[in-house]
Amino acid sequence: MTLKICIAQLNLHVGDLAGNAQKIIKAANDAYAQGARLLLTPELSICGYAAEDLFLRPAFITACHDAVKTVVTACAGLKGMVIVVGHPVGGDDRSKSLAVQRRFNAASVISEGRILETYAKRELPNYQVFDERRYFTPGQGVCVFQVEDEHGQQVSVGLLICEDAWFEEPARLAKEAGAQVLAVINASPFHVGKGGERVERMANRVKATGLPLVYAHLVGGQDEVVFDGASFALNHHAELVARAASFKEELLFICTNRAVSSIDTAYSAINIVASEIDGQITPIAPLRSSEADLWDALVLGIRDYLGKNSFPGAILGLSGGIDSALVLALAVDALGKDKVRAVMMPSPYTADISWIDARDMADRLGVRYDEISIVPEFVAFKASLAGEFKGLAEDTTEENIQARIRGTLLMALSNKFGSMVLTTGNKSEMATGYCTLYGDMAGGFAAIKDIAKTTVFKLCQWRNLNDPNGTGSKPIPERIITRPPSAELRADQKDQDSLPEYEILDAILQRYMENDESIADIIAAGFDEKDVQRVTHLIKINEHKRRQAPIGIRVTHRSFGKDWRYPITNKFR
Repeated sequence: MTLKICIAQLNLHVGDLAGNAQKIIKAANDAYAQGARLLLTPELSICGYAAEDLFLRPAFITACHDAVKTVVTACAGLKGMVIVVGHPVGGDDRSKSLAVQRRFNAASVISEGRILETYAKRELPNYQVFDERRYFTPGQGVCVFQVEDEHGQQVSVGLLICEDAWFEEPARLAKEAGAQVLAVINASPFHVGKGGERVERMANRVKATGLPLVYAHLVGGQDEVVFDGASFALNHHAELVARAASFKEELLFICTNRAVSSIDTAYSAINIVASEIDGQITPIAPLRSSEADLWDALVLGIRDYLGKNSFPGAILGLSGGIDSALVLALAVDALGKDKVRAVMMPSPYTADISWIDARDMADRLGVRYDEISIVPEFVAFKASLAGEFKGLAEDTTEENIQARIRGTLLMALSNKFGSMVLTTGNKSEMATGYCTLYGDMAGGFAAIKDIAKTTVFKLCQWRNLNDPNGTGSKPIPERIITRPPSAELRADQKDQDSLPEYEILDAILQRYMENDESIADIIAAGFDEKDVQRVTHLIKINEHKRRQAPIGIRVTHRSFGKDWRYPITNKFR
């Protein structure tokens, strides 16, 4: 008994219903031509994940329904082919308010010009970046559908949608309804370590049910989240038999066959094995380092945010420091050198080595590089404010003026030429407010806002040792990585004049902000009380800055943004 299954690991575009439908149709035809008779597409594949408040608009739901019908009609001639398509349903009762309308995160089972069944997701996540209960009502049903294998025998497939498979009941109910294989369609945002967690959770479902499992996952960037793909299949022993590449579109093929073992003869008669195409067995994509995953997540996030929003390229301020160096290397890997422009904007405090290293890096990567001095503007600002500031010493005010001049120049270039300004602030700076509103925070996309400073160093070192584009050179000059970090906004300035050592700061940040550990517990873990009080105080008082920052790419399990929702006006300490 053999049934070839295809996972369509697709990069979909939120709201591009016609384009998404055509991607699904093409995947169905390609899979059919290679002998597949079951195609699984990602969660909400018709509209993309997540469409947020578009789900509240009846016209959007109607348009999604029309796009599903397009797929039904276009694939009607694929005899014996079954296609699972994710889409929203409901919410079209105009006699009711939005608060009482019932909408569902659903998937339809399509075959030969008909919708055989529509299943509504039972478990709706409402934590971290998820807020599905804002839009959807939990489903109550079970979906087990039939697909005919190459010998004319029926294979019973139990359908689950993403979060359903993180709980025991939906899989158990599918088995009780006769499922022989579990098919899980997903849109699960990336963070470091999430891939291993998914496989572990799905292995638990397999062990509990004795059923093999196929996990179809989304790939691509959507605003601040990235989906990493890495779709996979587990046999009935919970062993990995196939895994797609990470951060790439791919059609992954696997097959069913008769299981050698029959722990439960009623339900373990079907197993999952790797497929063979043109004499080659479907490979298991290898596990990767966290730095490799982070790099590809950031590259894909930049590429899709600019590409899907039709920006012709990116522009950034290149200071000769490590943060802007990292963003430049990422942008070139994401967009290509011809779509990236770097601007060096020296002030009276810019060190000579910053000029030298910035020029060196721009030359290594082959990007357009310009130098625009901010000294005339800085002198003019100080002259304009001399009367108001008479008798007062220079302080962070003058430092921030320099940052704001640079932000204004970059935004002017962006307005004139259309390129998106990539900001270069990291998570450590965003946490502690070591950044300037309307200055270095000015821009359209914050590529590394969820990357701690210590990780910035690791990524730069990783990229100098790895060459995904085959350029044959290290893009980041070694001195940029080894020199002490400085904003260069006053004479002899170092970051550690204002902040604890980054190894200490980042460790406290991870414990307090990402893991919600208490101040007392962090001190008990061996951190100096003054450092803990200082860092946590800075986190608390800088919420107003983070709210005004551009969105950026989420790569940890808790980022500043949807994961972190604290009031600005707040006396709790």
